[in-house]
Amino acid sequence: MATQSPARKNNNKGRLKWSNLYTFSCFRPPPPPPPANFGQPGFTRVVFCNDSMKHRTKPYKYSGNGVTTTKYNLITFLPKSLFEQFRRVANLYFLLVAVLSVTSLAPFSPLSLIAPLVFVVGISMLKEGVEDWHRFLQDLEVNSRTVKVHIGNGNFHDRSWKMLRVGDVVKVNKNEYFPSDLLLLSSSYEDGVCYVETMNLDGETNLKIKRCLECTLDFDEDLKFSEFKAVVRCEDPNSSLYTFVGNLEFGVENKDRDDKDADELSFLCSLSPSQFLLRDSKLQNTDYVYGVVIFTGPDTKVVQNSMKSRSKRSRIERKMDHVIYVLFFMLLMLSLIASIGSVMYTDQDQTAKQWWYLQLMDDTDGSFDPDKPLVSGFLQFLRALILYGYLIPISLYVSIEVVKFLQAMLINNDLHLFDEMSGKSVEARTSNLNEELGQVEMVLTDKTGTLTCNQMEFRKCSIEGTSFGGDVNEIVRAASQRMNIDIESFRFNLEGDDSTPRDSMEMVEISSDNVNGSKNSILDGEHDIKNLGGTGIKGFNFRDKRLMNKMWVNRSNVWDIMMFFRVMALCHTGIPVENEEQSGSHKLKYEAESPEEVTFLIAAQEFGFQFCRRTQSSMFVKEIDPSALEVEREYKLLNLLEFSSSRKRMSVIVRDESGQIFLLCKGADNIIFDRLGDGGRTYQHATTMHLANYAEDGLRTMVFAYRKIEDFEYEEWSSSFSKAKAIIGPEREELLEIVSENIEKDLVLLGAVAVDDKLQDGVAECIDKLAQAGLKIWLLTGDKKETAVNIGFACSLLRHDMHLFHLSLSRDIESKNQLKEMKDNILNQIEASYQVTINEKTKDDPFALVVDGKALEIALRNDIIHDFLQLAVNCASVICCRVSPKQKALITQLVKKYTGKMTLAIGDGANDVGMIQEADIGIGISGMEGMQAVMASDFSMPQFRFLERLIIVHGHWCYKRISKMILYFVYKNIVFGLTLFYYELYSRFSGDVLYDGWYMVMYNLFLTSLPVISLGVLEQDVSSDVCLQFPALYQQGQKGIFFSWKRIVGWMGNGILTSLVISVLNVYILSPSAFRKGGQVVDIAHLGVATYTTIVWTVNCQIALIITHFTWIQHIFIWGSIFSWYIFLLFYGALPPVYSNREYKLLVEAVGLAPMYWIVVLLVVVISLLPYFIYMVIQRSFYPLDDHVIQEMKYGRKVVVDDETWLREKQSSRKPTHIGFSARVDAKILYLRDQLHKKRMFIINSISHSPINNELV
Repeated sequence: MATQSPARKNNNKGRLKWSNLYTFSCFRPPPPPPPANFGQPGFTRVVFCNDSMKHRTKPYKYSGNGVTTTKYNLITFLPKSLFEQFRRVANLYFLLVAVLSVTSLAPFSPLSLIAPLVFVVGISMLKEGVEDWHRFLQDLEVNSRTVKVHIGNGNFHDRSWKMLRVGDVVKVNKNEYFPSDLLLLSSSYEDGVCYVETMNLDGETNLKIKRCLECTLDFDEDLKFSEFKAVVRCEDPNSSLYTFVGNLEFGVENKDRDDKDADELSFLCSLSPSQFLLRDSKLQNTDYVYGVVIFTGPDTKVVQNSMKSRSKRSRIERKMDHVIYVLFFMLLMLSLIASIGSVMYTDQDQTAKQWWYLQLMDDTDGSFDPDKPLVSGFLQFLRALILYGYLIPISLYVSIEVVKFLQAMLINNDLHLFDEMSGKSVEARTSNLNEELGQVEMVLTDKTGTLTCNQMEFRKCSIEGTSFGGDVNEIVRAASQRMNIDIESFRFNLEGDDSTPRDSMEMVEISSDNVNGSKNSILDGEHDIKNLGGTGIKGFNFRDKRLMNKMWVNRSNVWDIMMFFRVMALCHTGIPVENEEQSGSHKLKYEAESPEEVTFLIAAQEFGFQFCRRTQSSMFVKEIDPSALEVEREYKLLNLLEFSSSRKRMSVIVRDESGQIFLLCKGADNIIFDRLGDGGRTYQHATTMHLANYAEDGLRTMVFAYRKIEDFEYEEWSSSFSKAKAIIGPEREELLEIVSENIEKDLVLLGAVAVDDKLQDGVAECIDKLAQAGLKIWLLTGDKKETAVNIGFACSLLRHDMHLFHLSLSRDIESKNQLKEMKDNILNQIEASYQVTINEKTKDDPFALVVDGKALEIALRNDIIHDFLQLAVNCASVICCRVSPKQKALITQLVKKYTGKMTLAIGDGANDVGMIQEADIGIGISGMEGMQAVMASDFSMPQFRFLERLIIVHGHWCYKRISKMILYFVYKNIVFGLTLFYYELYSRFSGDVLYDGWYMVMYNLFLTSLPVISLGVLEQDVSSDVCLQFPALYQQGQKGIFFSWKRIVGWMGNGILTSLVISVLNVYILSPSAFRKGGQVVDIAHLGVATYTTIVWTVNCQIALIITHFTWIQHIFIWGSIFSWYIFLLFYGALPPVYSNREYKLLVEAVGLAPMYWIVVLLVVVISLLPYFIYMVIQRSFYPLDDHVIQEMKYGRKVVVDDETWLREKQSSRKPTHIGFSARVDAKILYLRDQLHKKRMFIINSISHSPINNELV
């Protein structure tokens, strides 16, 4: 058994020289040094290795390694945050009013106008500062990670990432992230190889192989770096993840640069991407590496790919600015009317100018002069701007800030959004975009780590044309439940699978009497499947008694089965390591380039073929022979032709103990099938059918084949292969491919395997629910097309009955690299596909688009992008493969611009940062792949499945809450502000104020603030369960129903009507008659307090009519606000007259004792609320919305939740969709019914043409 030792020289793993085995990867001879263009623009970077002190001063001083995602710092916080606050129109207006308040024109004290502005702006800035502080803490967590850095004399000490400098030599251990962009110097392997996981950068799960230069290979121990000096000259920082150009000058540091002898003694080595290690990628399967820092912080390629964090404002907030414009226009008109009215009234002859009291100019502010009506009118206009300022709801902004903060707290503390496995919960990192969650129409998602959990499981296999491990998938099981059939009998009867005994292939149809029993059996089977889903072995989720526990030795063709398992156990690059978790077990763990290889090795071990150790030239397997005994066999490894994206296959050539040479090959089905010999196609038809079934289940498939090679043939081929491998030049790859083709032919098909790139829990259900809610989902991944398509099927973004458009460049056109030809080719494909969508639009056939990386690069050009997006938006789902980080951000930007729809981007890696920042809402998965996506996001969540509840429940609630809150705010401020204007008309434009100054302050600050906050935080039109049962309710936000201009104008009209009713009734009821028993009539104080009381009652009762979900908090806030008005009036009136002015003991001695006061308040409140109440009755009776119907059903006691009506309403609420689990079940039902019909017709025809039937006839 292979073991790992700390000492490298005793480590078998470290002594392996992979460069002697690999053919195509990074082990080709290095190209000659590039031309001497270093020092020119674009190639000015100079790095002094192991001498970072030189990079502390110019001209070689480069940026530090700290990375920040905050919006502000100590210097920029005040100016930038003030700018953000005064982008709001209302804040600008109140800044102007605050300036005017210090003049004599203000009808109120300056404090009452300046204090609210300072309070509102201060609270908003404080909230921004707190949220940015949290971003700073997360940045601090990343920047404080440590790495071992050489400090001199061969000593390595821990140092934080932030303190790294260009030129530092670092040591990175296994499973650690690279802290910056590094040049690989050496590794724990003798030939300087290391394995790097770049999933965080490009989404690919396969490990990348890197290899250091020969000249630095010996620097493999700490002490040796005491003498290491070198100079790297390379390209300047750029965003290209897959390129790196430079050279390394070795042995020149202590010599005169102009000395010719020094140049002869130095080494000049060319650098390539094979020696370049990117920040945020992870070291895997390698104990340690040494590297030198080339790019730091903002210069690293991953940060170069990110975009600057932009400030995001919600659509409702931007629309609210337009509402403020309307209110400001209304304010100007009212002020203008008041000004003109004042001029006209005071300028009348024989009237106002002759009134003696208007001629008294003493103790006035000079703003009114009957002899100068125009000047007085202008000053009156400015005074009116301040007086009617209550039309502009300044407290709305601070109330929204408070409400959004509390909404974010509710999201953060929702127990349904907590992941017990990781101990993390959904977190709203900014509360500015809560309501945006309720209006999302497009979701752009990453694949690896976002939809998948980066775990492979061996699920099924096909050997000798027989399928094993074939449990029924969830789609078929759900279809069977709705069709009420025994799906196993149904499926095998249709397919005629030879792997199932014939006596079980009877068609079973269930009558309506047995429906309940059928459902129970199906649910029981589903429970069993879930219980059997885990075999207790990570990476192995296979159950089939025919292969397990050595039962396969009893089958007829044991040889083919053994060869199948040998391919699984030998055709790989894996290394066995001890299983530390199960120290007493004989089972091994494995490390390999790709997770699929690890899965195959685990599966082979479970089937009895345990790959136990490897040397440079041999592989050892403990395998089961036909007699069911375990033997250890040695296979000589002759050649390894590794997998690549162009070859799509991998082969090993081995010699067994008997001397027989075998070529064992695995790869994509079309590649292997093309290389089968005439005698090797026995199982091709059956295997092809099984592959189709596996692909429909969303499984990754791979085909196994082999061939025997005679000694003389191998010797001849090996000679040609060695010559091709030794060639230096661009033709090397082509010659190696040709030589490989000569040996990888005449293969014998063994079968196929299917592995599950395991989805995160609940992904398929989440996507299904989002689709029913009307959201379109695009998958943007850096992975290859085949893998992305498999995941598309697994998570139900794709269906097999879809019309699938593949947008890609042919190899011939791509090899020519002619831009015009590539553009024409892509444009022709787009136009042809778009024409198909137009011609077949009337049909119910769904469309899907799959775009490959190079084709996407062409399609995103300015002259093609419009055609590409026109096609894409007509497709039910879009999958983009091999997408770079910048392309993800660009696609997001273009989709926003072209469609105008609300976009949400979700990802987990550094390659998703640009997309997350560019989208209207960015969500980061707080998984295992670093924190870059989370730090750049607006919301973070531990798993994709929480998106369902976050959007459909909290998004829906927040959208309706904020919409109702803003509309109510506009309503209550119009009601209050217009009563001041109506009194202005009543008092002949005198400019007098109806209410006491403290009434004005109390209105928005105390008497109406808490109920509206409770509305914005606690309101629910329906419960969370109902939101999830009726996802179509979410479309109310997408359509903008609750914050449309129709509703805005309606609520403005309601406010105008209510204010008119309150003013007119109060004035014309109270003024003509006696107010008290003594015959006293009302004065301005009495009229003001009566009108004000009516307003307080009306607006608080109005919010009670709006609320559909009452809690004790809302009751306390609403009725407590009304009660607090009387408490305030009582205490304010108790103050000495010097403070309370005309309100002195107003309640206890005047209005409180007058029955007329209480009668008028009750009457006016009822009449004021009557129009809205009538509107509400008419709407719910004749034009109900979806939520109204559900509320009546659930709370009106018409039906209970389990009734048939409820289920029918629930079914009809689903938006017809072409993607998602439900859509695939519907399609499967249609398919099964069609197959059943064909089967019945076949049986009928067979019976009608049978000899027995003819005789009977």
